[in-house]
Amino acid sequence: MATGWAGDTAVQDQIDATVDDAVKRVRSHLAKGPGLERCEECDKPIPEARRKAVPGVRLCVACQEAADRDAAAFSGYNRRGSKDSQLR
Repeated sequence: MATGWAGDTAVQDQIDATVDDAVKRVRSHLAKGPGLERCEECDKPIPEARRKAVPGVRLCVACQEAADRDAAAFSGYNRRGSKDSQLR
């Protein structure tokens, strides 16, 4: 594959950077501190099993699903290395 001016490791470097960015983004959204007994959105009780399984839990399952759907709107797609951005 012809890489032009890019170095031999440019493709792997781009993959590594994309993965590192995704890991940093996900880690930044992890809950910190003690978990709650009641959901901070709807005030429903959070079951003990969920509190044990998810340290720092702050939302019930229903509210967490809604938050995850909202977060999915941000795809995190790396435009720096996409063909579309290079062709424009």
